[in-house]
Amino acid sequence: MTGVQHLTFIATPFSITLGIVAVLATCGVGYYAWLRSGRMKAVAKLEVLRVLIVALIALLLNQPEWIEQYQPDTKPTIAVLWDDSRSMETRDVLVEGVGGKQAITRAEAVKPLLDSKAWSELDNRLNVVLQPISSAVRSAEEMAGDRNAEPTVVDAEAKTTVTNLKDPLLETASRVGQLMGIVLISDGDWNDGQPPVEAASRLRTKQIPVFTVAAGSANRLPDVELLSVDIPTFGAAGKPVRIPFTIDSSLPRDFVTTVTMEVSNGDILTKDVRVTAMGRTYEAFNWKTTDTGDFTIRVAVPRQAEETIADNNEQAAPIVIREEQLKVLVVESYPRWEYRYLRNALSRDPGVEVSCLLFHPGLEKVGGGSQDYIQLFPEAIEDLATYDVVFLGDVGLDDDQLTEEQCELLKGLIEQQASGLVFMPGLQGRQFSLKGTALEELNPVVMDESQPGGWGSRTAGHFELTERGRNSLLTKLADNADENVQVWEDLPGFQWYAPVVRAKAGSEVLAVHNDMSNQYGRLPLLVTRTFGEGKVLFMGTDGAWRWRKGVEDKYHYRFWGQVVRWMAYQRNMVKGKGMRLFYKPDQPQVRKTLTFSAHVMDKGGEPLQQGDVLVTVTSPAGTVDTVRLTAEGDQWGVFQGRFTPQEPGKHAVAVLCQQTGVKLDATLYVRGQAVEQVGKPARPDVLEEIALVSRGKAVAQTDVAEIIKLLSTLPQPEPSLRRLQLWSHPLMFLGLVVLLGIFWVWRKAVGLI
Repeated sequence: MTGVQHLTFIATPFSITLGIVAVLATCGVGYYAWLRSGRMKAVAKLEVLRVLIVALIALLLNQPEWIEQYQPDTKPTIAVLWDDSRSMETRDVLVEGVGGKQAITRAEAVKPLLDSKAWSELDNRLNVVLQPISSAVRSAEEMAGDRNAEPTVVDAEAKTTVTNLKDPLLETASRVGQLMGIVLISDGDWNDGQPPVEAASRLRTKQIPVFTVAAGSANRLPDVELLSVDIPTFGAAGKPVRIPFTIDSSLPRDFVTTVTMEVSNGDILTKDVRVTAMGRTYEAFNWKTTDTGDFTIRVAVPRQAEETIADNNEQAAPIVIREEQLKVLVVESYPRWEYRYLRNALSRDPGVEVSCLLFHPGLEKVGGGSQDYIQLFPEAIEDLATYDVVFLGDVGLDDDQLTEEQCELLKGLIEQQASGLVFMPGLQGRQFSLKGTALEELNPVVMDESQPGGWGSRTAGHFELTERGRNSLLTKLADNADENVQVWEDLPGFQWYAPVVRAKAGSEVLAVHNDMSNQYGRLPLLVTRTFGEGKVLFMGTDGAWRWRKGVEDKYHYRFWGQVVRWMAYQRNMVKGKGMRLFYKPDQPQVRKTLTFSAHVMDKGGEPLQQGDVLVTVTSPAGTVDTVRLTAEGDQWGVFQGRFTPQEPGKHAVAVLCQQTGVKLDATLYVRGQAVEQVGKPARPDVLEEIALVSRGKAVAQTDVAEIIKLLSTLPQPEPSLRRLQLWSHPLMFLGLVVLLGIFWVWRKAVGLI
């Protein structure tokens, strides 16, 4: 910097007149005092000091200032900020292509402005800084000294998940020295922080104009996009796999199209879908195969004549089909009809491995005879932990059946291991003996102790679905809601039901008795609840086996198969050798906390008591989060931690236990809508407001010459000034005090006082 220094006064006619009068008056008084003293030399010197003091005060009345003026040696700076958020991947900019007009993304459209050569005409006068809004790699302060630095192009999968326009504008103004103006290249879509117009107001006070360049169209282009295909990570052989998909249309009309799903094994499914105009349409395929292995599923929507974007009408993703093998334990006292048909249904299910424990009071040993039967209740935790679902029939603590320790183990299995428990009381009322044990807390209903044997009737009772039950997967016995309600109404009735008083708080009632009620309302017969990590179901009748009448296993097998899979779903989300991972809720939502639970076995096959278990979650945008799981309890080998996803889509999950060296990979699909969305119209009005308030200008994206012309005509920055106000400086005040002190001491020394 080069500088010029000089002294200046801020005087007024009054201050000048007053100073002159004061000095002249002091000179007169001093001359008279000198004559009275007999013209002593000491008095003459004293009066000269008096005149100097008054002259100094008169000088200060005219406010003298020492000014240092500096002219910068370096060129002023223009900051070019460009939007690197995900919304810039929206394809709505039309350009001339080989076959006519074609659409490109907003990021591709503004790419020429991100080349330093585009601003080379300003080199002689200005220093241009190129910087992404997210400041992901280099700060404006670092780039201010590097004129030839190329802008960092952020990969599409690593773009920021929110857009904040206010903070980058203010931070650039505070970081970059000699900033003459800012060029903001964006689509105007902001969803984080305060309104950007507030930054424009503050920049106006600093005389920093903002020139805005809008990218994208304010109106959506005609397009049909296959927005998402939610293909699960794995499926079970022989079981239907539901594959939902979403079609987003900006066409001004409804239309019917045929969506095709192709599987790498040769399966082809089609579905006629009516696509809603200017909105989203949700549909799903149901696919079933007996093959196992790795497959690729591709879903495609035919292109419409009005579409401007042709390559967003299909999606593909992998899926693993494996043999399903769920382990179920059925514990019963007497082999009643409900038990016999339930055992038969589970034994015939190829995806279920059933074990039965039949106490049969009165016999010397437990019942059995086939390979399905076991002779003892599993006593070791690692043995009981292998079961996904436990059916507890008409059994209790009586007649040397269950023990209180076994009840504690069952509670831990449900609470810690995410297994399922089904209460199926019977005529003997043995489940009343479980009162006071650990299992009492799990029961989702309150029972009538005055009627342990339940209620029987010659007139058959029927289930009636509640509103919750009509939408539950457990009670889905038909493909659509109306048919399902009709099926439940037509099911053969039951002659006996449990003595239920009411459902406990926090439970969900799926079905009630169609006739019987009490002071709490209809008697609940099919009730579910969540306990810890697992699920509990209460079945209030023993007549479900009658559903086979006339239709064989159609409804009976389907119902109990759904119960088993519903209860075991969360527990079997992801499992490997020595480790199992599940999370709650089983359909995570964006920006809502979910809980990871890992069941880890040590190298000896027993639950790991203490250890270091880490979960790394990689979001679709490439952000990696690490969650450390902590041990829950001291005997089940369960480790838990919490995580809040910030964006929807598929997240890659990896679980690692350092003690065992076991690593488990999984995929987590988060539902919901991202804050930063691709496909929304641009908002040029936001950019126009920023330019207007800051005294800049909104410029078309294609007119680079106009932007350069506007920047070239910006006035040079004013030289910086440094003012030293002598009239109010503390040292000046101190000097006056010292001079006055010398004056009065001198007067005393010469005998004037």
